[in-house]
Amino acid sequence: MATLKEYRNIRIEKLNKLKGLGVNPYPAETHKTHNNNEIVDKFPDLKGKTVSVAGRIISIRTHSKLCFIDLKDASGRLQLYVKEDTMGKPKYENGEISFSDLNLLDTGDFVESTGNVVKTKTGEISVEAKSIRILSKALRPLPDSHTGFKDKESRLRKRYIDTNINEGVYQRFIRRAKFWEAHREFFKERGFLEMNIPVLENIPGGADANPFITHMDALDQDFYLRISQELYLKRLIGGGYEKVFEIGPRFRNEGISDEHLPEHMAMEFYWAYAGFKEGMQFVIDLFRYVADRVYGKQTFNIRGFEVDLSKNWEVMDYSKLIKDTYKIDVFNTSLDEIKKALTKSGADFPKKLTVERGIDHLWKEARKKICGPAMVINIPKFLSPLSKENPENAKLTLRFHPIIAGSELGNGFSELNDPIDQFERFKQQQEKRDEGDVEAQFMDVDFVEMLEYGMPPTCGYGHSERVFWFLEDVTAREGVPFTQLRNGVDEINKEIYDLK
Repeated sequence: MATLKEYRNIRIEKLNKLKGLGVNPYPAETHKTHNNNEIVDKFPDLKGKTVSVAGRIISIRTHSKLCFIDLKDASGRLQLYVKEDTMGKPKYENGEISFSDLNLLDTGDFVESTGNVVKTKTGEISVEAKSIRILSKALRPLPDSHTGFKDKESRLRKRYIDTNINEGVYQRFIRRAKFWEAHREFFKERGFLEMNIPVLENIPGGADANPFITHMDALDQDFYLRISQELYLKRLIGGGYEKVFEIGPRFRNEGISDEHLPEHMAMEFYWAYAGFKEGMQFVIDLFRYVADRVYGKQTFNIRGFEVDLSKNWEVMDYSKLIKDTYKIDVFNTSLDEIKKALTKSGADFPKKLTVERGIDHLWKEARKKICGPAMVINIPKFLSPLSKENPENAKLTLRFHPIIAGSELGNGFSELNDPIDQFERFKQQQEKRDEGDVEAQFMDVDFVEMLEYGMPPTCGYGHSERVFWFLEDVTAREGVPFTQLRNGVDEINKEIYDLK
């Protein structure tokens, strides 16, 4: 069997022969009139009519004076029915080739064909080619579609091959696009405005996370890639807007796992004059809406759980759940007690741990057994620096988390709009940061100043594309088209491009 380098050299020879004929193998223009599925779906109307189709060659079968070429575009597959006596005289200067030049084509090439819509003797709807024009000569063969493209590392690094070979992966990312499209439809139907806000921030905030740092030469100052959209969207609420949302990337300089990526897409909305109870129902409606629009169903098998989004969502108490699971009172415990519980449960946790972070780790373990859908409420104030205090219990906040298949898939609350209270909480967070907690929040004086001008009661909520990964029941890396991997050039490319 020939090596990749040998296959590539053969294709380069064909490329040079095409150029020798006067063909430009990479033209800038095409004349496509119909997608492949239109030809099939509208055959009764298009039968006998002249059309132009274009796509990637996925197979070529030559039989004497006949050739059958399977062409694939984003809509599907279509057969080109090529007969020597039907092909017109080639116009090489226009990229067209003759029947005798078909041997210069390979699978993977992109071509355009003009001809009549017909049905062959075997009943296959086809385009009877009058001309075939080169659009792009592929220098490397795609892996065999029957054996697939199975190596995980290769698939993640070369997703453009993966989506060509594995139809399930190709369709997944169409659903990912529809997932965010459904969010936009939901919000716009309810009067929300999509507002673009900065990715580069002087002070990161809105979440407990370690930020990425970059430098802006124009201002000669370090900036942070945002870890959340929260604080700028709330500035817009303070600026007079009442219903705002944003969908965009955020960055958290933390580990990579099956449920987390340092870079990911996320959504947050803020709704003035709404409380956290209204927000919870709004989020439930959002989940159901997206599930219906993208999947046409409400029941999903996720991580071994069968989750029905249409049923009543259970409301659970955060502190009670931890107490029932570990016999620990989150308001009256010690670090040693927390570490013992974590060790007994088999959980991984950092050596440097505070009581607050330890309780958060306990919570992450406890929620693993919850099927959901559920909403967890009564989250402690010491874990919620941006949430409004529960008027019935000063130790708690008006905050909620949707729980599905053992994981927390979002975060919402009645937003803290008391500037003095907010300043004190920022101050406490900054002290923790100064003591070495890299995930504690920064002091943000400008945000506090905004609150001093006044911000109405507001419900805010956000979730990331982790929701999509769960609905798909795939890992984080499988849930995005391109993921971060260690950079490097493989040995084959070093040889081909003569790289040291």
